[in-house]
Amino acid sequence: MANIREELAYTTKLLQLERQEDRDQFRNLTYRKSLKEKVASGMCWYPVDLLKVRWAFSDQLVVEISTAEISQSHAFQSGKSISFFSNAGENDRRKKFVNGVVNGVKRNKMTLSLHTEQLPDWIHEGKLGAELLFDESSYKAMEQAMEQVIRVADGRLARLRDVLLGEEVPVFSDGSAPEEFGLNESQNKALLLIQKARDLAVVHGPPGTGKTTTLVRAVLQASRTHAQVMVCAPSNAAVDVLVEKLVAEDLQVLRLGHPSRVDENLILQTLDAKTLSHPSYKIYKNLKKSGEALKRSAQKFKRNFGAAERDKRNQHMEEARRCFGEARQLHDYMQQDLLASSQVIACTLVGAASSLLKGKTFPIVFMDEAAQALEPAAWIPLLIADKLVMAGDHCQLPPTIKSRKAAEGLRHTLFEKAIARHPQASHMLTIQYRMPAGIMSFPNAVFYGKALQAAPNTLSHYLRPEEPVMEFIDTAGSGFTEFQDRETLSTGNKEEAQMLLTLLTNLMRKIGWKANAERDWEIGLIAPYSAQVRLLRQYLDENPEWVFLKQKRDAISIQTVDGFQGQEKDIMLISLTRSNPQGEIGFLSDTRRMNVALTRAKRKLIVLGDSATIGTHPFYQAFLDHVQANDCYHSVYEYWDGGQ
Repeated sequence: MANIREELAYTTKLLQLERQEDRDQFRNLTYRKSLKEKVASGMCWYPVDLLKVRWAFSDQLVVEISTAEISQSHAFQSGKSISFFSNAGENDRRKKFVNGVVNGVKRNKMTLSLHTEQLPDWIHEGKLGAELLFDESSYKAMEQAMEQVIRVADGRLARLRDVLLGEEVPVFSDGSAPEEFGLNESQNKALLLIQKARDLAVVHGPPGTGKTTTLVRAVLQASRTHAQVMVCAPSNAAVDVLVEKLVAEDLQVLRLGHPSRVDENLILQTLDAKTLSHPSYKIYKNLKKSGEALKRSAQKFKRNFGAAERDKRNQHMEEARRCFGEARQLHDYMQQDLLASSQVIACTLVGAASSLLKGKTFPIVFMDEAAQALEPAAWIPLLIADKLVMAGDHCQLPPTIKSRKAAEGLRHTLFEKAIARHPQASHMLTIQYRMPAGIMSFPNAVFYGKALQAAPNTLSHYLRPEEPVMEFIDTAGSGFTEFQDRETLSTGNKEEAQMLLTLLTNLMRKIGWKANAERDWEIGLIAPYSAQVRLLRQYLDENPEWVFLKQKRDAISIQTVDGFQGQEKDIMLISLTRSNPQGEIGFLSDTRRMNVALTRAKRKLIVLGDSATIGTHPFYQAFLDHVQANDCYHSVYEYWDGGQ
């Protein structure tokens, strides 16, 4: 037990280091910086144009803005806390503001939900802008969870803690065959493991093996015997994927969290939306209206009125307070009624700390993408769990950690610890449905011990029968040279970015844009470095040379590796970017990220890179040997002037 508490105390210390590093990085980008400097660092959009103003169903103000002045490496994304402001004067300084949350960002346009029901009177004064805020709420929730986990002496939380950290052995009951859900044998074994587990079950789901599908079937199975379960994940996007699939199975799902952080197609599953359609909502609204009317009436009486007027004023104020009090009670009742009547409660890991869940426990908590969860965040839903089911893949992206020192320990997730300490509680899915064997074979050998099998459907996963499914294009000796961006210190490679777009142009001219009569091919361009992503976007959007590609811009997604986690595309092109005489590969040495990049393609994978640079690392030398042995290797010289 002492060792467990020491381990948890060490994890808490690392979390504090991460919090400080996160805060310091934020301050370095914002503290005492001009708006121009904040814009350049990607922490601010200014000036912005106001495109649309509307009110969400919960009477929250939503605005859409755009800007011409934007850093290509800006940090705005869905769920981030912001301040929407006006300089309301001649100088570029924030004068008036209202805080809010980012709904979504698409190129130079952004939608914000503001924490107000009123249109600010300054919204048409001065220049407008949006600035990122540092949000410490998640750190507070994680630290409080760690304190409870360390302190608890008995009960289910103590039991789960001791099992997960290796002090106790997980227990299993006898299980019958799982329900027939049309799953494969490997997935059914995972369902049986989940059914039998009393404390812990871990589903290891490599790319394309149907991890989330299996988890959804497990939730369906659990809903037959339990009135309510919880599903959670580290990110809002991952939670929304689960919610969408569970709703499609006709389960009653309640999505906790701010509506601005929820996919717009799932708004009706949120607590706010369901409250609006509750049978008691009309009474609640009338009570609020009555209270407001009484309050306005009371405010008409002035102090120099006589005793009768003062009594009337006090009477109206008392009636107003009664109306507001009843409205609050009714609102609480509606929320608790909705919570109690839902089969599935869905939220992020940090969202599980919501005061709405105080006093509740769940017979099973399902945690998706658990291998991407910081350990302190993963403990939050465990505070209210009787049993934990985790699904993820620790061979793909780890949690995002900003502090190098904190990463020494925090990179080891609760998911990894559980698999390492209790192999009897884990099961790996082995049939993958995404990519043909030609794309799967290298990551299968390196990361999954050749345990994966390509399902029969992947035999038809090609662009055309004669088109190879995988190619590596070697830029060694071509003169392509990397550079470091002065602002972000990220790495780019102009010639390689241009060549990647040339390769895509040649391919699309050869095969055409149509996958079938209903849709175009879905295309992804990956680079491990943000500077290279910016170059690719800039060339494609601004350079007339790529007008052929630009006409189908909506079919082409350009992101870092992290941006493609959990996604798949028909065609993927990867720019490895690094090219230097020293053989330095930096960020590429995180081979788990490369596993993600190599496993996104369904029908065609093209990797572009400098073999002389990447070959200094054993992983990439093995990759080069693989493409040579499988006749996937080509020199960039074969593609000059249009090439093949």
